[in-house]
Amino acid sequence: MGIMFSPTQVLSDIWPTALIAYGISVVLTPIVRFLAYRYKIVDRPDDLLKPHGRPVAYLGGVAICVGYLASVIIGMMWYPHLRLLGGAICASTIVIVLTGLLDDLKGLKPREKVFGQVIAAGILFIGLCAIGIHISAARMFEIIFHFSIPNWVAIILSGGLTVIIVIATCNATNLLDGLDGLCGGVTGIISIGFAGLMIYLACYGHHAESGLDKFRVILCLAMAGAVLGFLHYNVPPASIFLGDTGSMLLGFFVATMMMLFTLEGTARWFLAACVIFGLPIIDTGLAVMRRLSARVSIFAGDRSHLYDQLVDRGMSVKKVVGLFYFLALLAAGLGFLQAIFLRGRYALLLDVGILILIGIIFAKKGMIHPQSRAKMRNLSKE
Repeated sequence: MGIMFSPTQVLSDIWPTALIAYGISVVLTPIVRFLAYRYKIVDRPDDLLKPHGRPVAYLGGVAICVGYLASVIIGMMWYPHLRLLGGAICASTIVIVLTGLLDDLKGLKPREKVFGQVIAAGILFIGLCAIGIHISAARMFEIIFHFSIPNWVAIILSGGLTVIIVIATCNATNLLDGLDGLCGGVTGIISIGFAGLMIYLACYGHHAESGLDKFRVILCLAMAGAVLGFLHYNVPPASIFLGDTGSMLLGFFVATMMMLFTLEGTARWFLAACVIFGLPIIDTGLAVMRRLSARVSIFAGDRSHLYDQLVDRGMSVKKVVGLFYFLALLAAGLGFLQAIFLRGRYALLLDVGILILIGIIFAKKGMIHPQSRAKMRNLSKE
């Protein structure tokens, strides 16, 4: 099928959703910040995981959530065929935000947070089934494994995939939320990368009749706008943090988009989405390796993430955040280009090769099994 629409035609009537999300977020964030300080919903510093010098307001994720959902609801109004999907996205997003909010207010155990993530994943999957996720999943698995898969098996596999991706992405963005402006900015860039791929797909009009093509773009624009509005108050030095409310929301958005990429019925676009989200995946993978080798729980907090190690080696917070923004842009560009110009198997080989190279570099730099923070500081002074 040839190109049916230009990018300008795709965006012509939906671009204001980004502006709406931005406006709501930029206005609501200082209000939420005021309430957080007033009711002492703050992140207090400690000597281990929270080195900031003063208590900082939580609940930034609430402002992002309201801006994001406002645009999603507008999309539901424009495309009535997608109201079940949109409703499922809204309901599951609220569940994930409430889970994060409870963690910020009360402190949840890891299994309790995972339980909330599973509930959210289940609600999201109901909406995905309404637009045929099981059919496209069956086709995708058939292409990968070269044999026919019954729909009921595809439902189980795609449902399990949804749960796994939601848990993985929510925890990946949570782990990335360690420096002012880091998680929000990186996820904002990721949402723009997703938007680029979705606009490209919308130009071919595969799902034009139902409105799904443009609705997927709206989701990306909404999150990009909402995050940008929040970043006005979160860049170093931050006056408000995402909290688990925000970091889990951003991870859940990524999971939602990844599952929507599977609707193309081939692993090519899903793989590209993984590459665009590559920076949090790499940081999380190293964290898991580091904790397993140290024989501690993978849920145990530490100060040895990539960004922590760079700060300990002498880089300023602003420089580290800027570097991560650049790497996120690089990953977004790579994911976009490989989806367009490479077949799935070749893209997979390229990605595996890049991961191996990154692993070798990190091992040589001592970043997989880092030294103590004091030793790193001494090395940076020499």
